[in-house]
Amino acid sequence: MQGVIKAYDPANGDGLVMSDTDLNDYELAADALAGSIFRMLRQGQRVVFDLDEAGQATHLRLGSEVDMQTPGA
Repeated sequence: MQGVIKAYDPANGDGLVMSDTDLNDYELAADALAGSIFRMLRQGQRVVFDLDEAGQATHLRLGSEVDMQTPGA
């Protein structure tokens, strides 16, 4: 899935990402940034993510133009 960071608290790692597909907000899983290039997130930042079994956003990563389905890519 792809979306936009809606909120992020670097002190405790809590945050929300809004999905482009269904416009739902998903809480960040505790391990959302584990193994990624991200050390912190900013509001409005575009990301690609997966949902875990609990319905939380995890495995955040930057997307390529193809992943983001940018027109012309």
